[in-house]
Amino acid sequence: MKILVINAGSSSLKYQLLDMDDESVIAKGNCDRIGIGGHIKHTTFDGKKIDEDADFPTHTEAFEKLVEVLTTGDAAVISSMDEISAVGHRVVQGAELFNKTTLATDDVIQKIDDLSELAPVHNHPHALALRACRKVISESTPQVVVFDTAFHQTMPEKAFMYGFPYECYEKYHVRKYGFHGTSHRFVSQALADAMGKDIKDLKIVSCHLGNGSSITAVEHGKSIDTSMGFTPLDGVLMGTRCGAVDASAVTYLEKKLGLDPNAMSDYMNKKSGLLGVSGVSNDHRDVLEAAQAGNERAALADSMLQYEVKKYIGSYAAAMNGLDAVLFTGGIGENSDDFRAGVCHDMEYLGIKFDDNANKGVRGKLTKISAPDSKVEVWIVPTNEELLIARDTKALVEAMK
Repeated sequence: MKILVINAGSSSLKYQLLDMDDESVIAKGNCDRIGIGGHIKHTTFDGKKIDEDADFPTHTEAFEKLVEVLTTGDAAVISSMDEISAVGHRVVQGAELFNKTTLATDDVIQKIDDLSELAPVHNHPHALALRACRKVISESTPQVVVFDTAFHQTMPEKAFMYGFPYECYEKYHVRKYGFHGTSHRFVSQALADAMGKDIKDLKIVSCHLGNGSSITAVEHGKSIDTSMGFTPLDGVLMGTRCGAVDASAVTYLEKKLGLDPNAMSDYMNKKSGLLGVSGVSNDHRDVLEAAQAGNERAALADSMLQYEVKKYIGSYAAAMNGLDAVLFTGGIGENSDDFRAGVCHDMEYLGIKFDDNANKGVRGKLTKISAPDSKVEVWIVPTNEELLIARDTKALVEAMK
């Protein structure tokens, strides 16, 4: 069975085609600059590449190009789209309407679009991509949506509610939703498999750290709390996002800077975080390089993020009344040995005994980085959201037969 996985943004369309017989990637790519020109990068399993400008007024043209490169020319990997059994789509916000992987009907797509107010940067582009895909690909090919928020729908009320008047939740659906759920679900199960244990017997803190970062408490395979909230702005310091701040500081700065709410949202989402504190970059690699060269603000930004991750690990251990393992994933989590060491040092009280030699130089590889006698195990677990989307899609399609 071949599954096409789609991850659409407002001006991009990332894709992977997977052979689910061995879960290998047949081809992958990105249609970028949709609506502002167009460019496609496409790579096949045997190294053939396409890297060229294209005309993408809308997502529909991007899908048409995707079909073209998959089926024709030197970089083709299938003879026709009929070889694809299903399409799996990543959708960021499912709110309380969707707590599991769902078949993409017209009604479901409209509901995804209706949730755009809760995720304006993400949900409308997802709906556009779903509709565009239905135009281009045969209606007989099932399309499936996997929601980032679905994994976190197991959080108890005490974890997801805010201290606003209750009517804000009833009327306006203001609550913690959490994000990166697809990644947290994949890596927590992968960790359980690596440890040789049933995930139902484990208490895990999953640290997805990249340009966007979130920490999740996974108790017996279920999310019971997570750092991102109503939007992906909440939680720890990120590439350009400020993370959790006193709400009064927001209204204070609005007045001082003369910003309206939309401009203030832009300020917190796109101009803050590692970029805003360091003044160097939103990329942690650049920040770390600057810090090592003596840039004090860059060093501060890195230490702030380490400190916040450390605090979340401790608080989630308390929430779960115990801890069996901590995992690091995402661009920073998988690749920065200095960052992992900074978080895990001085955590002996919690049962973490770190192994600096096992950690040193490891990038993007499933590796245990705690000492053999550590009560709490620490691991690097590479994430693979596309594979989980493909697995969910395959399972749903097979259940329909």
